[in-house]
Amino acid sequence: MRDEGLEKQAAEWFERGRHDIEMAQLLYDERGYTDTIAFLIQQALEKYLKGFLVFKGIAPRKTHNLDFLLKKILELDTGFDEFIELCRKATKYYIEERYPPSPVPQYTYEEIKADLDKAWELIIKIREKCKIKDT
Repeated sequence: MRDEGLEKQAAEWFERGRHDIEMAQLLYDERGYTDTIAFLIQQALEKYLKGFLVFKGIAPRKTHNLDFLLKKILELDTGFDEFIELCRKATKYYIEERYPPSPVPQYTYEEIKADLDKAWELIIKIREKCKIKDT
């Protein structure tokens, strides 16, 4: 039986994550800054992973560590193991030094495209598992 309250909360996480992934895609399509695209990929995945946990009735811990969040999901559903490397890498996108005096992180468009495509795969899989329509 579906819990409408949890479904609503998860949908709220997904909506915010959708904004991030769509902006990452737009920036990629317009050849925007790869460090910003990478950061948006991390943010989108964090929100989708947390939304999935909420959907399953688990309050997500306040963390930006996607590897930790994915491990929690893998305790519930082993069908996400193909995204382990993506989550490890995207976590680094968040924690990379983004403030001076450190240099701006540089990622190639090829690298970002591969991560963006894999992020979309994970997002689609989460949405399919939760069967929540776009808001």
